Amino acid sequence: MTWGQTLRSAFESIVERRMRSALTVLGILIGIAAVILTVGLGEGAQGRVNSAIASLGTNMLIVTPGSASTGGVQGGLGSASTLTLADAQALASPVDCPDVAEVAPVTQHSFTLTAGSQNWTAPVTGTTPAYLSVRDRQVTSGQSITETDVRTEARVALVGTEVAQSLFGTSSPVGRTMQIGNVPFSIVGELNAAGASASTNQDNVVLVPITTAQAELFSQAGPYAGSLSAILLSAHSSTTMSLAYQEADSLLLQLHHVTNPLQADFTITPQTSLLSTASTISKTLTILLAGVAAIALLVGGIGVMNIMLVSVSERVKEIGLRKALGATPATILRQFLAEATALGLLGGVLGVGLGLAGALGIPHVIAGAAVTVSVPAIAGSVLVAAVIGLVFGVYPASRAARLSPIEALRSE
Repeated sequence: MTWGQTLRSAFESIVERRMRSALTVLGILIGIAAVILTVGLGEGAQGRVNSAIASLGTNMLIVTPGSASTGGVQGGLGSASTLTLADAQALASPVDCPDVAEVAPVTQHSFTLTAGSQNWTAPVTGTTPAYLSVRDRQVTSGQSITETDVRTEARVALVGTEVAQSLFGTSSPVGRTMQIGNVPFSIVGELNAAGASASTNQDNVVLVPITTAQAELFSQAGPYAGSLSAILLSAHSSTTMSLAYQEADSLLLQLHHVTNPLQADFTITPQTSLLSTASTISKTLTILLAGVAAIALLVGGIGVMNIMLVSVSERVKEIGLRKALGATPATILRQFLAEATALGLLGGVLGVGLGLAGALGIPHVIAGAAVTVSVPAIAGSVLVAAVIGLVFGVYPASRAARLSPIEALRSE
């Protein structure tokens, strides 16, 4: 029996038992589609997280305040007012921190913004011109905050695209006036769209000179009025990140008179550690989801084996007749393996089609969802489906090949 005859026989057997074959293929189909979608969703989420963290700025270090202790109760990180503008100015020294390229002090509080009859709530960030460089942001219209604005405590502001649209619609915000709380500010520029980063919407932001923020807006913030929420640092390159970290850490320990680094009242977090943590979490979730999908694929494989066992039981006389006419055990084995492999392969191809349809449809159904589909994953899925059919068809096929022709012909 040639390979062509074997394949034709396998195809005829599948068509003859089309309902049973369809149910078998369905199990493989669902498993393959689930694998493609879960892995695609995991990779898509990981890509979005990496992109969001990368959009925070290049080669960035984030210095945050330490924890405050009140009545013997230790607060969380950032609860103490341990960072000041003097710290930021010291970190900007090329003598003490030669590998630190830019320093941007940051203080932030949420305010109600008003322009005419429109109002909006957004975080207002007091900072310096270096903020745009550190965070890799650009001004798309108008101009940036200048060092002169910082020195003179000017009431000027840069707004994100969401703030501009919420207050002024499609009109340009540049040259317009808005009130931050009860203080009027002139809008000098609009920032480029940067999207969301983790839980922060980078387009819903207002930047003002840090001196203006401390004098005009945050003066009622109690003991934290002159403190900073964070200090953002950028290294000259990714290769000098470690040196910049050590220089900043050493200088702040000296400025804060801390002799034991374990008792430091600040924390320096490299951007790479955020990226590494987020990637680890995304990969873990992807593996977990892929494991669940693999179980579904395993169930589909067991379905193939069950169907092939039933097929062997129903076709005992056919097997006996083929053997009586000269078919060898290898020929019988090959025929049933061809049927099982064809079922797995068909399920794999249809599963890939369903997975691709889901990848295109999910972003339209679930806002913000991203599904990454890779060609190697598709090719691998089809191959896995065929292998599943082959592997789970071995036992039924070998059972059919071992049948005695006489016993098979005498069976009812």
